[in-house]
Amino acid sequence: MSAVEQVFLECERARADGDLVKRVSARDKEFHFQNWVQARLEACTLAYDEPGRNTYPDFRLVHHPEGYEVKGLEFPGRDATYDSNSQVPAGNHNGREVYYVFGRYPKSEKGVDEYPVVDLVVCHGSFLNADSEYVHKNKSFRGFGAYGDIQVRDRKMYVVPTPYALAAGTAGLSTLIVPADFQPESSQLVRVGELDRIEADEVLVSYEFNLQTNEMLTRKKPNPNAGKTHRFCAYRSRGAGDSKAVGLAEGRRS
Repeated sequence: MSAVEQVFLECERARADGDLVKRVSARDKEFHFQNWVQARLEACTLAYDEPGRNTYPDFRLVHHPEGYEVKGLEFPGRDATYDSNSQVPAGNHNGREVYYVFGRYPKSEKGVDEYPVVDLVVCHGSFLNADSEYVHKNKSFRGFGAYGDIQVRDRKMYVVPTPYALAAGTAGLSTLIVPADFQPESSQLVRVGELDRIEADEVLVSYEFNLQTNEMLTRKKPNPNAGKTHRFCAYRSRGAGDSKAVGLAEGRRS
């Protein structure tokens, strides 16, 4: 079966069997869930390039044109959006299909270093953003300040909706969201919903920040793909919540 099917089914098995997220230290706020996902890739015997702090996606498979970006979220807590400091989500990057692995786990408690995975969503990056052409770059210029020798860095942060905000019916379960033309090879996967995302009428093309008034001005242009529908299907492991439907969250036009 495809690599993403293997990864999803192994993640669901590990979650159901109670394989715990292990916090390495009290300062570890990022990599504990990534380590959990790494163990799943190893259980599937999928070779990958070693992840680094600035690599995207986190795990790049060697023998499959796929990559996995991992996002762990404390629950209850902020789980409707996440901060992306270096990369806008996309479904394709450098020739690889990109999948995002979102997992929610309980908030950390003093003296507790192991946590269950409450639920998880593995979704194709195009479900979060249909544009794979934009290239993120941090720019800077010098000349700010009274002496004209202070550098200003334009270091963008993107705040992106998570699948928990975009899709209803994911709480407490494991869900795989892929483009509608994806054909599962595993009989263990059961379709549980369809989700349509519709491109906006306009797209943002630039912004300007006024250093005197602290105001930001944005400029948009008509989206050449305005109204285009991107269709996705949701799957679950057979017998693991496959009777609970998944759909676009209420109030989400796209």
